[in-house]
Amino acid sequence: LLLDIMMPGIDGYEVTRRIRQNERLPYIPILLITAHDQSSVVEGLDAGADDFIRKPVDVNELLARVRSLLRLKRSIDEQTYMMQQRDDFVARLTHDLRTPLVAANRVLQLCVQGVFGEASSEVKTALENVVTNNENLLQMANTLLEVYRHEAGQKSLTLSRFSLRELCQELVQELAPLAAQHGLDLRLAVADRDSYSVRADRLEIRRLLTNLVGNAIKFTESGQITIRLQMSEVQQIQIDVEDTGPGISEADQAEIFQWFRPGKHMRSGSGLGLHLSQRIAQMHGGHLSVRSRPGEGSTFSLSLPAGALAAEMATTGSSYHNSPSVERP
Repeated sequence: LLLDIMMPGIDGYEVTRRIRQNERLPYIPILLITAHDQSSVVEGLDAGADDFIRKPVDVNELLARVRSLLRLKRSIDEQTYMMQQRDDFVARLTHDLRTPLVAANRVLQLCVQGVFGEASSEVKTALENVVTNNENLLQMANTLLEVYRHEAGQKSLTLSRFSLRELCQELVQELAPLAAQHGLDLRLAVADRDSYSVRADRLEIRRLLTNLVGNAIKFTESGQITIRLQMSEVQQIQIDVEDTGPGISEADQAEIFQWFRPGKHMRSGSGLGLHLSQRIAQMHGGHLSVRSRPGEGSTFSLSLPAGALAAEMATTGSSYHNSPSVERP
């Protein structure tokens, strides 16, 4: 794309910025044409231009720069294609793995229950370990498939109105026995009597919160886990999952939500669950963050836009056009 910096109405800098800010567009090489000094070159490169040519334009130089940019584009297109092929392969492989994993899990559970005959205590213990490992593998396959759907833009939200307070209460009732098995106390703390009614995808929000609480239980050796529900000062509804675990270093916090970038800390696991949770939050116009210090526990915070802010986001740039709205009775 050849752009003259000096154009009526909107200059070449702004056109370049808008192109680069549009994530839906494929990579487009941009060559800016200028008659100005070095400062204009710097501004153009900062805006996202790939190269410059000065006026008066030399045709041979122009053709050489265009050929160079076309080679760059071909290289980027090839890399994009290879990455897409890889992602498609992983998605197909993951989908095909689910069926035998589910079947194996059912057979193993029947074996543990003694349907095929009584087994010794040692055999039952071994079978229970196999069941646990198989369930972990199945959960990883399901998470990987969900991540792919989100990354490929194939995931759509099923919006409905529900109470976040009730959802959190359900999670506490469901996961409290698991926490108790680990010697932990799981509790819910709500700032007021509000129900925090929200229009969002209940299943996806539940998946996100279940992952956060499950991680807290898994990596906290003693103490308690608190789910805290409140309205923040910037008109966002906030759900905190606080634990008394070992904490996370600043270096690992910077990478903990990245895909397959688990960092050195055991908290991040495979690098899939927290990445998926962040994607779910972003689809709802929200954000997932972490605050932690080694030895002092961790707090994972889900922030969702409330009221007018959500409506504004839905009209100004949510790529999914599905932002929630929160009502306070």
